[in-house]
Amino acid sequence: MLKKEQNDLLTQSGPGTPLGELFRRYWLPVLLSRELPEPGCEPVRVKLLSERLLAIRDEEDNLGLIDEFCAHRGVSLWFGRYDEKGQGGGIRCPYHGWKYSVDGQCLDVPSEPEDSGFRDRIKLTAYPLVERGGILWTYMGPPEHQPPLPEYEFAMVPENQRFISKRIQENNWLQALEGGIDSSHVSWLHRDSLKSDPLFKGAAGNQYNFKDLRPVFEVVDTDTGLLVGVRRNADEDTYYWRITPWLMPCFTMVPPRGDHPVHGHFWVPIDDENCWAWSFDYHAARPLTEAEVRAMEDGKGIHVRYVPGTFRPLQNKDNDYLMDRAAQKAGKTFSGVEGIGMQDASLQESMGPIQDRTKEHLTSTDNGIVKMRRALMKAVKALAEEGVAPPGTHPSAHHVRSAAVILPRDQSFKEAAAEALTVQPGQPHASV
Repeated sequence: MLKKEQNDLLTQSGPGTPLGELFRRYWLPVLLSRELPEPGCEPVRVKLLSERLLAIRDEEDNLGLIDEFCAHRGVSLWFGRYDEKGQGGGIRCPYHGWKYSVDGQCLDVPSEPEDSGFRDRIKLTAYPLVERGGILWTYMGPPEHQPPLPEYEFAMVPENQRFISKRIQENNWLQALEGGIDSSHVSWLHRDSLKSDPLFKGAAGNQYNFKDLRPVFEVVDTDTGLLVGVRRNADEDTYYWRITPWLMPCFTMVPPRGDHPVHGHFWVPIDDENCWAWSFDYHAARPLTEAEVRAMEDGKGIHVRYVPGTFRPLQNKDNDYLMDRAAQKAGKTFSGVEGIGMQDASLQESMGPIQDRTKEHLTSTDNGIVKMRRALMKAVKALAEEGVAPPGTHPSAHHVRSAAVILPRDQSFKEAAAEALTVQPGQPHASV
């Protein structure tokens, strides 16, 4: 359990909060590349870490993430228009024509004399926006501490080897992250999906999830987060290990199953009561098949179906997640909610916008969650109180994999699976 002040520390991420300052030291996913597909395309409203921003790709193909509101009278620049190519780029407020570049600098105030210098004194909050691996990323921290671009393996493989989606989740980011490093629920909440979901079924390792409902957690601290090792009995002298890396602040990767693509998430705060759940699938050694991509587009695996024209899941709290009691009773879905992604989201949202962790009762299978919270609090306080740079901001930290392996019972997973937990370009993940 956490004290109230600890819970507040780990759930409040707005400007000026200790956790918010930590998040702002990392490159964060903002938009899918296809949301800003071409020069002069429609700008996109963005809310991130409780800041209201506007993502633009102007006619000169310059990318930027700026304050949504004009400095003149507070009009939303979403209504703005881009100057034509050859006119210096930027976006104009439609109210009085004030013009801003992608770095937030005011370029023109038509009502003021050219030589007044007024426009030079006006600058909106702005952050870099960079495209890599099908995602537009931003860094919102002090420019002097900006790290090199991210190098997560899924973002570095060829485009035909990955699939990325995102969805709005209507609860605090920490609830979602905690679900991402909790392997013990798989044998219950997802047990029927392991048999039926095309992106999970058929893996030899699934049998161990069904046979051993009392997993043992061994959690190892790393310089950049945690390795959450979960073992189940395999044969008489071996264990089946599923090893999940957590990288600060909000990255997790699900251990693989068979030759299926590998899954993972980012959990990025929109504000204190909502987050973006980013979901990626990739295969390091081959292109995704047409059937796999079609399944992902249809909301299978960790992906979801949407309310048309939005990133809100079609199954949501307003329709009770389309829960099917008959399917639950018949054993088709353990919780009555269809789809692995929404099985997780429905229960995490059911805790309320911000879970009251002063009331919880944790067990040994929550060791990963306990250690993650401690590591986060340590990093948040070190940055806030001593100015210590948070861990794992350099891209070398991103060269990590999840793994599923069978090991002799007398071997430590950290040492025995060390190579499997490191990116090996072009080679498949260690899987069972």
